[in-house]
Amino acid sequence: MRVSRAPRRIGHGISRRLGAGGKWARRGNSDDPKGGCVRSALMIAMIAYLVAAGPAAAQQAADKAAQADLAKKLSNPVSDLVSVPFQFNWEANVGPSDLTRFILNVQPVMPFTITPDVNLIARVIMPLISQPPLVDGGAPTFGVSDITTSFFFSPTGPKSFILGVGPVLVLPSTSEPTLGSGKWSAGPTAVVLKQHGPWTYGALWNQIWSFSGDPNRDDVNQMFLQPFLSYQATHTITLTVQSESTANWEVSDQRWTVPINVLIAKLSTFGAFPASYQFGAGAFPVHPDIGPTWKIRAAVVILLPRTR
Repeated sequence: MRVSRAPRRIGHGISRRLGAGGKWARRGNSDDPKGGCVRSALMIAMIAYLVAAGPAAAQQAADKAAQADLAKKLSNPVSDLVSVPFQFNWEANVGPSDLTRFILNVQPVMPFTITPDVNLIARVIMPLISQPPLVDGGAPTFGVSDITTSFFFSPTGPKSFILGVGPVLVLPSTSEPTLGSGKWSAGPTAVVLKQHGPWTYGALWNQIWSFSGDPNRDDVNQMFLQPFLSYQATHTITLTVQSESTANWEVSDQRWTVPINVLIAKLSTFGAFPASYQFGAGAFPVHPDIGPTWKIRAAVVILLPRTR
């Protein structure tokens, strides 16, 4: 009896072959040219991404540092920045009818290099006022109030403790008694502040006396005091608490006007220029009978390039 053998199939069902090391391996997968090309492309793409991302991250960090330095300088009244602030104030409950007074302060700041060690900072305040009646039967007024120009001599260079001193001059710009004093006035002014980490704190002060002007108007003997405390929350956001107190030494009653203002500032741009946008509110715990009692403030500070 003959036993037939099953024919031997060659090539079908064989998934492994004997390799050079005596081990079975899958045929052809380790030498796939397409897989090698994919791996090479992924590696090249990863290297290109890392090369491109490195300078971009460094530039972003540099931009944040520059913005933080700019925001810190904005908290310094005698920094070497050329700026044009436009400050809008709405003061409530003014006069016997408790109306609103509007004040637009245009406050350009111009630094000048006197010597390599000293800067001269010129600060001008030009108020444009819409004033409600201050007495029964009075009339509202509108116009430019007295213009105040301050000059601060301040040391240059980065210092945590900063001092600026100089003269202040007040120019009468209106004959309207509810808008201006009608007197030429002058006196000393000073600012002292310290910057430590994200904190800036200090005070600005001036005292003026009248020396010329309308003889029928009262003499001017007035002090201004502005203590301030700022905290740089991020590289573009700054929080500030401050006061802009005045004392009229010529009167014995209702001498002080003391507001407490809370402000937030955001560093951004205004067209092609850096700018700080500010918003805040304040209350007057001490004020004359004719007010005001509280206020709202908005401002934009445009920063301009300095030509040396």
